[in-house]
Amino acid sequence: MTTGGSPDRDRNGGDLLAEVLSTVGIDAAFGVVSVHNLPLVDALAHRLRWVPTRSEAAAVNAADGYARVGRTPGCAVTSTGTGAANAAGALVEALSAGSPVLHVTSQIPSEYFGKGRGVIHETRDQLELLASCSVWATTVGADPTADFADAVWRLRQHPRGPVSLEWPIDLQYAATTPFDAVPLRDGSGVPGTVPAPDAEATGRAAELIASAQRPLVWAGGGAIGAGPQIDELLRSAGAGLFTSNAGRGVVPESDARVIGNFAASPAGAQLLSQADLLISVGTHFRSNETRSYQLRLPPRHIQIDVDPSAIGRVYPTDAGIVGDAATVVDALVGQLSDGATAVESGWQAAVAGARQACRAQLRADIGPYAAICDIMASVLGDHAPRVRDITIPNSSWGNRLLPMVDPTTNVVPRGGGIGQAVGMAIGAAVARPAEPTMVMVGDGGIAPQIGELATLAQEQLPVTLVVFDDGGYGVLRNTQDRHVGRRSGVDLLAPDFTSTAAAFGFGYCDVSTPNGFAAAFEAATASGSPQMIRVDCDKLGPMPVPFVPPVDVPSGVR
Repeated sequence: MTTGGSPDRDRNGGDLLAEVLSTVGIDAAFGVVSVHNLPLVDALAHRLRWVPTRSEAAAVNAADGYARVGRTPGCAVTSTGTGAANAAGALVEALSAGSPVLHVTSQIPSEYFGKGRGVIHETRDQLELLASCSVWATTVGADPTADFADAVWRLRQHPRGPVSLEWPIDLQYAATTPFDAVPLRDGSGVPGTVPAPDAEATGRAAELIASAQRPLVWAGGGAIGAGPQIDELLRSAGAGLFTSNAGRGVVPESDARVIGNFAASPAGAQLLSQADLLISVGTHFRSNETRSYQLRLPPRHIQIDVDPSAIGRVYPTDAGIVGDAATVVDALVGQLSDGATAVESGWQAAVAGARQACRAQLRADIGPYAAICDIMASVLGDHAPRVRDITIPNSSWGNRLLPMVDPTTNVVPRGGGIGQAVGMAIGAAVARPAEPTMVMVGDGGIAPQIGELATLAQEQLPVTLVVFDDGGYGVLRNTQDRHVGRRSGVDLLAPDFTSTAAAFGFGYCDVSTPNGFAAAFEAATASGSPQMIRVDCDKLGPMPVPFVPPVDVPSGVR
């Protein structure tokens, strides 16, 4: 018998995959079993943990959530053709977020590959499909150990994102050599390798910081992992901190220097207009966070990004530095002498004032939901994952007002696609089982993955779903009300959530007041099992200022 197989079979590709996952620190995989991935699922289920999601999209969402919360790659296993295509949307989300997901899908037997015979599950150009929504994709060939070594190496490079491999089913059953270690590479000159910071650009940036009187920092998702360095930069430069949604928690939002994800708010934009320098770290300057790129930045801009093409792509720069955020910021701080900056004496007070004004205005705008937010913040621990779908409560206040202290708890679809949070919560809860995972989702957003309630129930994951029920797609309803004057496709029939929760064995509570929510939420998150709380948005009451997303709608649509 070949070394590494189970007691009743020879070693095969499933054993190799289990070794690959163990090597990179993955202890669970998510997916849907198929005739085209049987050896993979068999090995994963007996050597690691196999979490059977009900759809391929949810498998990739779960692997994505696992990666974000666990700060390690995640793994999703899907099947040929339709199965791989079902995963594509979730791969696009992982690509948007730069999430390191190892996606292993299958392919028809290699003897029929590319011949168009109509083998079961066969499709054209599957590799091209995978390449379009991954940072790297390949077909596993005669040396799968080498192919997976390449995949693991690529997972660790920048820009990060999903890596996809299609594996012909006959080769999955073939004998494989053990995955003892990832072969070392000389990364010089190889795409994805992060260069050392340019000394001249770093020096120029340090000069700009030293002379700035009113500096600000804007941290994006690329700054995650550089929290201590960003904290020191704020101290050395005397700066305040904005973040993108992706960068929330890089410095705890309890810190008085953190304005947060409020750059496009009135008070945030005013502070930006008063500043004379912005240091941006690992942010894309997304359209929804920059008023469709109309938000004005300070007259001087230092941009730090691991991607050379990002420098100056959205806003002009006076100094652009390519490199890892922690390394570059550490080098910058090293060139700043204590007390040598020119910061105005009242600048920290202006930062604190903007922080307070942003939050006070949002609290007034959302009315009764401010109390819901406060209850969530008081009950959830600092390290409990806060998974949020695209729904009015999240888009209006979950993305800004719900505090983030630990950036790994901030799980939200960064590409803006609805209906992914339940899958992400599965992965988040598997990665951090000792903490309750909360999901904010709307009645529209839960529908695409309602089958994943079965996964939550089967795995008995400590997930509390807070379903904000407003009878449809509230974000788009508000958009149509403001810009169009009539509604189309936004009012939806929702299931009876009481019966839905009971069908899957969830604990359940229906609430319509903050007091009712407080009791239900505390009990649900303490239960250690799947729970659902339905918030009746009509009875809770409307937001004084309806949330309308910052999207461009041509004038004269009415």
